[in-house]
Amino acid sequence: MSSKASILLAWFFVIFLLVMGLVMVSSTAMWAEETLDPYEPLYKQTSFALVGLLGALALSRINYHIWRQYIWLILGVACVLLILCYVPGIGKEINGERRWISIGMQFQPSECAKLCMVMALAHWMALYRDKAKTFIQGAVIPGLIFGIPLALIFFEKDMGTAVALSLAGFCVMFVGGTRIIYLVSALILSAGLLYVMVSGSENRMNRFRAWKDPAAHAQGQGLQQHRANIALTRGGIHGLGLGNSAEKHRKLPFAHTDFIYAPLGEEFGLFGTLSVLFSYGGFAFCGIVIALHCKDHFGRYMSVGITSIVFCPALLNIAVVTSAVPNTGLPLPFISYGGTNLVFTLAALGMLTSIQRYSTSSQPDYKLVRKYPNSIDTKL
Repeated sequence: MSSKASILLAWFFVIFLLVMGLVMVSSTAMWAEETLDPYEPLYKQTSFALVGLLGALALSRINYHIWRQYIWLILGVACVLLILCYVPGIGKEINGERRWISIGMQFQPSECAKLCMVMALAHWMALYRDKAKTFIQGAVIPGLIFGIPLALIFFEKDMGTAVALSLAGFCVMFVGGTRIIYLVSALILSAGLLYVMVSGSENRMNRFRAWKDPAAHAQGQGLQQHRANIALTRGGIHGLGLGNSAEKHRKLPFAHTDFIYAPLGEEFGLFGTLSVLFSYGGFAFCGIVIALHCKDHFGRYMSVGITSIVFCPALLNIAVVTSAVPNTGLPLPFISYGGTNLVFTLAALGMLTSIQRYSTSSQPDYKLVRKYPNSIDTKL
């Protein structure tokens, strides 16, 4: 498949998911406890979608190599925004998590940090690809590049985003040439740290116990996954029809955000859930094809990173809703209600389009060859 066909197909999958998201937000958000105007969530989500699409189109017209000149400044700003989550008066705590800041408007810096981290990591791995097998250049420094924002996100108690971000970072390092032994060692250490953090928190341990038996904890930490299982079971193969979900009527908390996949399955059935899952898989396939067609390593690694920061959270969210993994609290990209995630995920699509447009020409950009000689593969 050509890169041009791949990016067109990627846009098709995203538009399908976006439309499905708007439909489900209109169906579920009006029943949220905090909603005063039943149509306000749909208006807001539509506005965010339009802003995100305009941003994606604008980014698609900008040569993505330009960002390399400011890459460390971009990563630094992202880290500063994450630190602001801990500053009293600026950081905002909601449901026990400090994911948000309010500086004229309220948003989640972690969504911005994901894209910035991928750009910085791709830049480093492309710049030192001939030293990717070494311990320092290939493992320690790349680990710090995504480890610092990862730690800031993790201690915001946003474990879901931290796990998804770490998976994206490992994907970029893997295709960048980092030794498998280093990645496996890092995974083992991460698993150990995760165990310590979970076992040291009564709230997280309760989530783990609830995951093992949601029905036994249906009135506590297992409420969401228990009600989600009921919704998916009730939907069956064909679904109950749009608007006919019973669980969205304040039985399933956050039915319009983290658990929107459950009422989607209840209303559209197995065909609906599989079509969404297929769309994420199709997007990931298109991203990989674009990466394979890239003429420069920065674009290749960045394509893999962008694909990962969309596909990994989607897979993790669906795994949570279907009780395959413990509850982590993570939005479903393009579908869940929420402006920050939607805008920056669409921005990632714009960056992927820029990569397809500017890195797959038959002739390399020789200015880039001179500036980043290790990053351009002139033999492709």
